[in-house]
Parts: sequence; structure tokens; C-alpha cells
Amino acid sequence: MGVMIKVGMADLKVCKAPDNLTTLGLGSCVGASIYDPVTKVSGMLHCMLPDSTKIANNQNRAKFADSGLDDLIADMKKLGAEQSRLVAKIAGGAQMFAFSGNNDMLRVGDRNVEAVKAKLKALRIPIIAEDTGLNYGRTIEFYSETGNLIIKSVGKETKTI
Repeated sequence: MGVMIKVGMADLKVCKAPDNLTTLGLGSCVGASIYDPVTKVSGMLHCMLPDSTKIANNQNRAKFADSGLDDLIADMKKLGAEQSRLVAKIAGGAQMFAFSGNNDMLRVGDRNVEAVKAKLKALRIPIIAEDTGLNYGRTIEFYSETGNLIIKSVGKETKTI
């Protein structure tokens, strides 16, 4: 069955089947699971913010959708993944707090989802499934052997995408 590798907040990890990846507590953060179905190389990014260019002295590239995805793909290639075969499944990006008004800065979940989608499109990596938005947190598990992404949320049925 392999090892379940934990991906922390503002973190990324890669593995090969039979090993698997998980991240806990996706609220407004997005979990991007990238997969090469031929080599069964998998990667997961738990990004907190959309754009690394807006932050000076960025010490953690995995914190951001743009730089985190670049680094994740590079690490996957080192394990034998071929970028032309990669597919993505994404989860998270919830609006965890109610607020009034139309302040874009408070829409962190939406902005994270938009940034992940834009970066994956630029990298020509199709998103084949997603479970994003709404107002609840998620824990995800990605299985390298099958390409299944399991999504668990308190008070919700477990989903497989």
C-alpha cells in the first residue's frame, strides 16, 4: 500500500506509487494534486496565497500558487514525470468567514483557486476534477496507484474524484 506522506501548509511533496500524499485542513488554501498516469509520479502542493510577486523577501515558494506549482513540476520531473502527460485535481479554496462588502482581499479562497487554475493553464496541465469553493474545510488524500483524490470534510460525505 505504500507510505502516506504528509504535506504541510505552504509545503509541497512528490512521490511515486505505491506511496501516497495527504494534506490536512484546507480552508482558503488550495491543494493541487498533479499526476503522471504512466510513471505514477504524483505531487501535491498546499498553497496559501495566489501570487508570489506581491510579497517581498519571499522565503517559501510553496506558500504561493505560482511559484509552488513551478517547483512541484520541477520536482516531479526529477522522479521521471513527463510534463505533457500531467493532469491535475484540485480542492479547497473555501470562503471560511462571512463578511459584508466586496473587499477582494477577503476573497482569499476564490483568488487561490483562480491563481491555481491560471498557472495550470499556462503550464498546459488540464484540471480533470475539482472540489473547490463553498464554506467548509477539506482534508485530501491522493493515491498514486489509481490517481484517486479522496476529499474528507466534517459533516459531509467522503468524495472520490
